[in-house]
Amino acid sequence: MRTSMRRSRSAATATIALASALALAACGAPDGSGGADSASGKVEGQVVFQTWNLKANFKDYFEGLIADFEQKYPDAKVKWVDQPAEGYPEKLSADAAGGTLPDVVNVSPDLAYPLAKAGMALDLEKSAGKYRGEYLDGAWKSNEMPGMKGVYAFPWYLNTGPMFYNKELFRQAGLDPAKPPTTYDQLFRDAKSMAEKSGRKMAMLASTPSIEDFGRYGVRLMNPQGTEFTFNEPKGVELLQHYKELYEAGALDSQALTAKAESAGRKFQQQAVAMNPGSALDLENFRKEAPSLYKNIGITDAVNNTGKANMYVQGLMVNAQSEVKPAAVAFAHFVTDKKNQMAFAKEVTIFPSTKGSLDDPYFTEQDGTDATRVRVASAKSLENAVNYTPVLLSDQMKTVLRNAVARAVQGKQSPKAALDGAVAECNRLLKTG
Repeated sequence: MRTSMRRSRSAATATIALASALALAACGAPDGSGGADSASGKVEGQVVFQTWNLKANFKDYFEGLIADFEQKYPDAKVKWVDQPAEGYPEKLSADAAGGTLPDVVNVSPDLAYPLAKAGMALDLEKSAGKYRGEYLDGAWKSNEMPGMKGVYAFPWYLNTGPMFYNKELFRQAGLDPAKPPTTYDQLFRDAKSMAEKSGRKMAMLASTPSIEDFGRYGVRLMNPQGTEFTFNEPKGVELLQHYKELYEAGALDSQALTAKAESAGRKFQQQAVAMNPGSALDLENFRKEAPSLYKNIGITDAVNNTGKANMYVQGLMVNAQSEVKPAAVAFAHFVTDKKNQMAFAKEVTIFPSTKGSLDDPYFTEQDGTDATRVRVASAKSLENAVNYTPVLLSDQMKTVLRNAVARAVQGKQSPKAALDGAVAECNRLLKTG
C-alpha cells in the first residue's frame, strides 16, 4: 500500500512549479509573508482541511482525529475534503488563483513552493515557531523554500526506501553478502567485480542516477541562494563518469537507459540484477511470487557518501489568507503532533516526523514479519535523513537530466558536456518558468 501511495504522489509532485507559476502570480503578497502575525487568537470557526488521496483507505482514522480536535476545541469545526491524486497540483493552482484554497492543505515541499512564493502559505517560523522543537530537524527544514526566509508547512509523515539485494548473487560473485555496499566507491567496485565474475551476464543495478543519487553522492545540487542548479560541479561529473564505466563493464543493465522504476523492480524480482530499492509491499510480493529470491533477500540502507538517507516528506500548509488562522494552525499542529502521527504510522507504512517517535519499539523491535523487517530498517535511517530533491526541480527538468545522463552513459557525450548542457537548460527553465 505504501509503495502505491508514494508513487501516485511522486508522479505528480513536481508539475505544479511550472504549471501554476502564472496562475499564482497575482495571489497574495510577493514576499510570501502572507500576514503571518495574525495567526494568534482564539481557536474557533470552521477549518477546511484538504488531503491528497487518503479518504478511501483511512476514513475512520481521520474522522476520529477530527472528532478529537473538535472535542478539544469546542468552538472549532473541521470540514474534511479529500482530492484524488490525479490532477492534484492543478487543483491547488486553480484554488489558489480563485481564492478558494482550503485553510489546511496536504502538500509536499515542491507543491508548497509556488504557493509560498505567491504569499499563499503561512510562514510557520513566525506564526508557530514554538513548535519547531517537536519535529526532526531535517523534516522541519524540508519546508524551507529557496530564496525565502521561513518554513511553510508543518512536517507530517515521512518515508525512505531501503535497498534490497540478492545474497545468492553476491555469493556467486565472490562478494560477502553480510557486507553490502554502503558507499558509492564500494558499490562501483562490487558492481564491476560482479560483472567480471559472471562474464558480463550479471549486473548490479538496473537504473541510471537521478537527482537523488547526485545528492547522496555528495554533489552540491544548487547554489546557496537557490537561484541556480550546480549539479555539473566536478563531483557530479565524477559520479556520471563512474556510471559510464559501469555501463561499459556490463555492471549496469543494458536496459537501464530507458528503464522505469517498475521495470527495474521486475529485473530484480527475476534475479537479473543484484540490487534495487523497494518497500514492505515489494518484500511481501517477493514472498508470494518469487520464493527463490525471497529466501536470499538482504535489506540495507540506500548507498550514500553523506551519512544521510533520502527523506520523502509530506506536510500540512496553512493558507496565509485563511479567515480562521488560529484554528487552522492549531489543527495542522494537532494532526502532526507526536501522538497523532504515531497513530497514523500504525495505520500505514509511514514514519512520524516528530522527535523521539522513531525510538518507539514499534520502529526498533523485530517480530519476524516482512513489514517489520523493512519498517525497522527504514526507521533507523530517518533520524538524520534529508530531502535531496530540490523543490525547484520540475518534471521537465528531470527529463532534461535523465536525457543528459543517458547520452553520457552511452558515450555520445562526455559526462562534463552532458551535465553542463543539462544545468544550462534547467537554469533557463528556472528563469523562464
